[in-house]
Amino acid sequence: MTVDVTRHKETGVAVVTLDRPHRHNALDQATITELVASWREFRHDDIVRAIVLTGAGDRAFCTGIDRGLDVPQPSSPYSMDDPLLGVGPKANDLWKPVIAAVNGMACGGAFYLLGEAEFVVADERATFFDPHTTYGMVSAYESVYLAQRMPPGEVARLALMGSAERMSARRAYETGLVSEVTAPGGALAAAVRCAETVAAHPAEAVQGTVRAVWAATEAARERAFAQAPHLIALGNLPPDRQAELFASRTAKEFRVR
Repeated sequence: MTVDVTRHKETGVAVVTLDRPHRHNALDQATITELVASWREFRHDDIVRAIVLTGAGDRAFCTGIDRGLDVPQPSSPYSMDDPLLGVGPKANDLWKPVIAAVNGMACGGAFYLLGEAEFVVADERATFFDPHTTYGMVSAYESVYLAQRMPPGEVARLALMGSAERMSARRAYETGLVSEVTAPGGALAAAVRCAETVAAHPAEAVQGTVRAVWAATEAARERAFAQAPHLIALGNLPPDRQAELFASRTAKEFRVR
């Protein structure tokens, strides 16, 4: 199992942990499948009224899609398969609140998950970045999700600086991506406390509120998503060239701001 689910019946809170610390909790096919199954199971579990999503270990929340995952693409230029488009709770019709607890790195495809969480709590040592452009890829869906939380200029800087710069938890809080910054090691406990409070409220009111907030940005997000496949097809380097850039990466210094 690559996803650990712990249910606390007395509080109505479930903690979902990405459990691949040896791969920085990157998402392989097994993890994607298990996450989707968890979201869909929660839809029918009336005991669970709020969920906390986190990553195992202290090095990373999630570093996006596992580079070892092969995703064959259709030959048609009008079609594209993205296994992360269906990985989040909203994509699986789950309207129970999800709170993300971020420890360590959160980058790339991690924003598919953070973008579908109600809010984010981060350890003060957490960092956020998007390496797509560094390796010849368009940051499309990730940037759209981020633009729902942060000013466009901050999204552009995070995406365009690639792996050369990381946003600190404090800066993420200042720009709206993160709602609370905790002392080292405190993100999970803080997120669980919030989830326990929310879970104690009437479920119908909570879920209706989650749906209302999502509706406020849903139309703009779907319109932007419709452009993403074309931007990726036009802007991405060929896979072999991407692989060369990734393989040639070195332990370069990066700036944290």
